[in-house]
Amino acid sequence: MDVTRDSSQRPDHLPKALPPALPERSASGSSPLAKVLRTSGPADSGPPTTPLAVLPGPAGSSADPRDPRDPLEAAEPAARTVQAAPPPLPVGDPFPVAEAVPAGTPAAATSRRPPRADQALRERNAAGLPGWVALLALLLGAAAVLLVLVRDGVVPHWDALPDLRADAVRASGRAEVTTRSVAAVTAAGLLVVLALAGLLANAGGETRVLTRWGRYRGTVRRTGLVWVNPLLRRRRVDVRLRHWRSEPAKVVDRTGTPIVVRLLIVWRVKDTARAVLAIEDHESYLREQVQAVLTRTASILPCDSNAAPGPALRDGQWFADELTRALAAEVAPAGLEVYSAQPLALDYAPEVAESMRRRRLADLDAGLRTVLVDDAVEAAALAVRRLERATAHELDEAARSALMEHLLVAFVAPAGVAASVPPPAARAGRKEGRPA
Repeated sequence: MDVTRDSSQRPDHLPKALPPALPERSASGSSPLAKVLRTSGPADSGPPTTPLAVLPGPAGSSADPRDPRDPLEAAEPAARTVQAAPPPLPVGDPFPVAEAVPAGTPAAATSRRPPRADQALRERNAAGLPGWVALLALLLGAAAVLLVLVRDGVVPHWDALPDLRADAVRASGRAEVTTRSVAAVTAAGLLVVLALAGLLANAGGETRVLTRWGRYRGTVRRTGLVWVNPLLRRRRVDVRLRHWRSEPAKVVDRTGTPIVVRLLIVWRVKDTARAVLAIEDHESYLREQVQAVLTRTASILPCDSNAAPGPALRDGQWFADELTRALAAEVAPAGLEVYSAQPLALDYAPEVAESMRRRRLADLDAGLRTVLVDDAVEAAALAVRRLERATAHELDEAARSALMEHLLVAFVAPAGVAASVPPPAARAGRKEGRPA
């Protein structure tokens, strides 16, 4: 039997044979077609022809494992040569030649990746001045306004104070307001308004995100009284360490059993620029990601490993570490930092809680019975060996089996219950099928 021949039947509409193979290349790199073109001479009625040059392949093409005679793999080499193209496939061929994939193309990733953040949007310090500078400017502006009003006689003169009025006002005894005085009062008033409008009190654990016409201008993390550009919009962001206790979330484990989980999330805002501008509401985003990560993580392992020993969701350390790692990766693009995600409660859903409790008790009972029987068998075997060693007499197989059975009944039977063991003759007759 020839195992190299395909004996499977083909449909009638398919071609009976593959297209003719391409001519093989010689060691010199030229094909028989090129040799024929070079040897053709005056017998051709047309003008003399020149042999078609073969374009050299890329470096290292000598080690190319593709066979040029294979029509499926010859599509790419044929495109690099100036020879005549290989014969086309028959019309209606159901297996067209697929387009070759360039070497080195990475395979598409099958695992889901967290969203990418805008690398240009990062928190940076905003330009500002200490609050005492604004207060000093405020006092100087108020003093300048008062001085101008006193010199122009607008403010009445007190005899207890030094006379600061101008000579013309002192001579005429009435107020004289000039254009220069109006300009000075206006400038001093603008200075006062500017100093007041730019002042802000930044409490500890809070920051101010500054924007102007939607563009990020920086973040103020300095606490106390700070002066910033009054034309900037200010948004308060809490950067203190916060914790959030989630509501009971209903998910399913690996076996499809519904469970109810409550989590405690410890987090804070790390990048205020992304928390304010990269997402609409970072708190609601965190709540939604907690639900998604919990659903994905809970489906990895079963809730309990009663029947088959192995890891389970009851292993709180693994469950907490996996939740923390996955949640931190999901909320990092939003400028949030998760310190821990710990399960506070892990129970079965009410509709399956009673049945799962009975199943757990049954598994525990079965496990306890197995341990008791194993211990009884080991104890009985040890007692028989010690008896043989003490009496220096080796029991036969029947006596040893009978003694083992009596000892097992004595070990396993409950206290106060007398269990009868059939005699060896009755057991032998029962095995052979005879009535006892």
